[in-house]
Amino acid sequence: MKTPNTQARRALGACAALMVGALTLTACGGSANADNKGTKSGTDSAKTSGAQITISAKDASTGASINATGVKVSGGKLTEVKMTQAGSGTAVPGELSSDGTSWKPKQQLDRGTKYEISATAKDADNRVAAANSIFTTVSRANSFIGTYTPDNGSTVGVGMPVSFKFDKAITDKKAVQSHITVTSSSGQQVVGHWFDSQRLDFRPQDYWQAGSKVTMKIDLDGVKGAPGVLGTQKKTVTFTIGRSQVSTVDVNTQTMTVVRDGRTLKSIPISSGSPQHTTYNGQMVISEKFVQTRMDSQTVGLGGEYDIPDVPHAMRLTESGTFIHGNYWYDKGNPPFGHEGTSHGCVGLADVRGAGGATNAAWFYDNSLIGDVVIVKNSPDKTVGPENGLNGWNVQWSEWTAGSAV
Repeated sequence: MKTPNTQARRALGACAALMVGALTLTACGGSANADNKGTKSGTDSAKTSGAQITISAKDASTGASINATGVKVSGGKLTEVKMTQAGSGTAVPGELSSDGTSWKPKQQLDRGTKYEISATAKDADNRVAAANSIFTTVSRANSFIGTYTPDNGSTVGVGMPVSFKFDKAITDKKAVQSHITVTSSSGQQVVGHWFDSQRLDFRPQDYWQAGSKVTMKIDLDGVKGAPGVLGTQKKTVTFTIGRSQVSTVDVNTQTMTVVRDGRTLKSIPISSGSPQHTTYNGQMVISEKFVQTRMDSQTVGLGGEYDIPDVPHAMRLTESGTFIHGNYWYDKGNPPFGHEGTSHGCVGLADVRGAGGATNAAWFYDNSLIGDVVIVKNSPDKTVGPENGLNGWNVQWSEWTAGSAV
């Protein structure tokens, strides 16, 4: 049974909300003040002071970084910095370095937004310097971001790839990929593979080692992804690989064997796709879990064959709508689960309405992680496309590495 792709991914570097209230390093209110002799906007400072203030975003500039904009001083210490959204006056919270020589916003700035910074500093003789800048951050039209999975801090199954989807087509794939590094505490080699100009996945040759820690470093801020389009993201993401669980669905026997850390936990009777709506073969990765979800055949081009508002214990295997899920509507006139495939392409497990009770579907749902692998074999259908979900394991390693841009 199939349903539309509802996979939500968190956008990397999502723009943070700006807090109200003036942010200063000394007192609130007023603008940075100095003797004003020779003071100009941007990076200039009062000639009578040895303190030299540098605001990274030049006055009247556009395309400023949403991550790296800040204030530095040499020959003195900052005494006050104010940053606001130009026009509204909404203050941007910031933090001063322990030595008083630099200041930066606490959170990422918004794209395509005008800001104003005013800063004052004093040298060793208490002579005051001042600088200010009004600038605009890089626009959405001239920047790109990538949504990604898995989430920072999550624990996932051994089949979970790192997967990016960029909001704009990337023409300089080498530049972008070289500024994303994925490493594992297991020491496994991790290689990126481009499926098209907007999707880049990373995985090792074999499944991740159970218990390993994976670190992804994104340093795309200012990286040119295409003509006139710059990256904006700078972030480190870590996640943990849980126990190893790989479940194999055999369409010939209509059973699923669940193996964890090399030991068989359970053999479960299933109902695969019918002869008219066969189930894909291949290695598929659980990408989403729903205690209950709606499945409507019209959303996947099957007309009005079904519309079930409360499919229990549903776990997505493909973007096109293949799930392994509970089934409470199984026709009692059919042979029991484990004897015949009757679904519209999904893998069905015995269940009850409302997702309650100690059913096979409930057990499998409770014992599965995002990133666990479900392998289907002996189906008359083709092997699932590697881009259809998080299913790049169906690509041979030589072909996978050939799809890397670095």
